[in-house]
Amino acid sequence: MLRITKLETETEPRLLLEGRITGDTAAELAKLSEAYFASSPTLALDLSGVSFADQPSAQLLNRLRTRGAVLEGCSGFLVELLRSASPKPKTDDPDDGLIAALRNGDEDAFASLVHREGGRMLATARRLLGNEHDAQDAVQDAFLQAHRAIDRFHGESRISTWLHRIVVNAALMKLRSRRRKPEQAIEDLLPEFDEAGDWIRPVSGWERSSHELVESAETRAMVRRAIERLPESYRQVLMLRDIEDFDTDETADLIGASVNAVKIRLHRARQALRTLLERELGKE
Repeated sequence: MLRITKLETETEPRLLLEGRITGDTAAELAKLSEAYFASSPTLALDLSGVSFADQPSAQLLNRLRTRGAVLEGCSGFLVELLRSASPKPKTDDPDDGLIAALRNGDEDAFASLVHREGGRMLATARRLLGNEHDAQDAVQDAFLQAHRAIDRFHGESRISTWLHRIVVNAALMKLRSRRRKPEQAIEDLLPEFDEAGDWIRPVSGWERSSHELVESAETRAMVRRAIERLPESYRQVLMLRDIEDFDTDETADLIGASVNAVKIRLHRARQALRTLLERELGKE
């Protein structure tokens, strides 16, 4: 409920607002303010009686202030709400000029993009494919796809993020085209339970993520060897989630599986990786 009272003044129009500014009452305030702005360049709003306002209403008040309204009597709550609802100043994105040049077919801009992003993309492809020749092919395919699709890139993310997804897709396409090789059954690497449902062998805690282990110099080679031994479908999920930092929904979309299947595979892949690493370290 919002009560709006017109206060008599000899200068600018002045309105006293009391109650809550939300939904319909915000629409009422917007309509009334427009009527006053039609005949006066300024409008004073006394907000000392406002007990609550939601985010859209705060955005409305900020727009009215931009139009020339003077906001008076704001409580501390309202001041903070208005500040949080203020439009953030747009900062120049250094990629804007590059993207514009790419859309204009500037070959120098494309060469600059390859030079800037090619190394990281190749590292990603290597991790997924484990083969230098295939990784280079995947990066080349990714850049060709990006070149063709640049007009459809609207800046929803950084261009490096967009390219990362493209090269992951290109690498996954190569993996699908490979002749499948015999895989070690993952069941041999999972915890075993007795008839009572208890672990036959104790399972040690796992304090670091796969990503942290790969980044640790002393264990990097060992972890990579262990990951390579995982069945392909489990290795892909582990790489995408723990190494390439895709979330569960994105991973499901990339490999064409359900979200639940991704969760199950990731859990089993982490358990299997732990078993392989424990064997490498001589714990079994």
